[in-house]
Amino acid sequence: MFRISQYMHELAHPTPMGPKRNPPGPVVIWNLIRRCNLTCKHCYSISADKDFAGELSTDEVYAVMEDLRAFGVPVLILSGGEPLLRKDIYEVGKHAKKMGFYVGLSTNGTLINTSNIDQIAAAGFDYVGISLDGMHETHDIFRRKEGAFDASLHGVRLCRSVGIRAGVRFTLTQDNAHDLPALLQLVDDEGIDKFYLSHLNYAGRGNKNRGHDAFLQTTRNAMDLLFDTCWENVKNGIEKEFVTGNNDADGVYLLHWVRRHMPEREAHLRAKLSQWGGNASGVNVANIDNLGNVHPDTMWWQHNLGNVRDRKFSDIWRDTSDPLMAGLKSSPRPVKGRCAECSYLDVCGGNTRIRALQLTGDPWQEDPACYLSDEEIGLSGTRERVQMKPYIKIRAAGAA
Repeated sequence: MFRISQYMHELAHPTPMGPKRNPPGPVVIWNLIRRCNLTCKHCYSISADKDFAGELSTDEVYAVMEDLRAFGVPVLILSGGEPLLRKDIYEVGKHAKKMGFYVGLSTNGTLINTSNIDQIAAAGFDYVGISLDGMHETHDIFRRKEGAFDASLHGVRLCRSVGIRAGVRFTLTQDNAHDLPALLQLVDDEGIDKFYLSHLNYAGRGNKNRGHDAFLQTTRNAMDLLFDTCWENVKNGIEKEFVTGNNDADGVYLLHWVRRHMPEREAHLRAKLSQWGGNASGVNVANIDNLGNVHPDTMWWQHNLGNVRDRKFSDIWRDTSDPLMAGLKSSPRPVKGRCAECSYLDVCGGNTRIRALQLTGDPWQEDPACYLSDEEIGLSGTRERVQMKPYIKIRAAGAA
């Protein structure tokens, strides 16, 4: 996750460089359930409105939580499918809070209503992230359900009405980029505290629909708008958080934005971004799926590292006998192509490896969704880039 607001505040009020502080354990995104009431175009877990056999029981979830806490995991993001379809979700949330985790709920928001909002509040979630993939018509098309936008926005409003911090998630594609300005205005009008832009990643239905991935110039336009909007908020003292995910080239592009707007701050920000280091899959970000399989992050469901029913998460996560995990934990990573030659490898860390795998069969090839030119990343001459199409079709684990 790239925390735009954090670095915009750094531009406004620079702070001295300190030692790099690695988190005590990875953030764990936990897909507790695969069932979902929607069939979204970009779903990485290829969920459906049916029960999936073999999911972890409540007692098994609690046992895994004990190991996660002992291992130093600071944050749990409870996800799905649609986590509100899991009958024990409120008890799981309460238990996680009691154990001392920061607990987020990742939901499509359509099932948040007056009958369960008090239970959601009582569970004590620190944050509820709700997806809006555009305005009314666009969102409903993406979510394949008429009225989904109104239901999700109602969920955001209900959360805020009872004091729950709620934010909006938006997955950028070529088909919804035109709605980004209106969505940012909606976030402003509604007084929503956080906006998260996710770049489309090639997993699940997102892999099947990647022909709709935002073209490189569209991505640049979206990031310019996001940077401009965040900077205006910082200058005006408005406390609103902007973050992005699934494309660590955003950090490099921010440096170019700073070069245009306040070049005297570029060197300072470069040092801060290098300390951040970019992509954290397999290092500071982890995933557990509904069956207990552990993955380097949520987009790697076709690659199992082990199962928490057989081995403790802490043992699985430290094991670098798996070649992918050994590579992800390497610094620098063994990337190839443009990524290997890039002058900003220390900033983005080679970006998201799953896209390289899906297009080439090699997780260490260059990321095709890097939207900066050769010149912008310090390469000379011309070279052929990995293209979005044609592509290798790789099914997600368990996909029907």
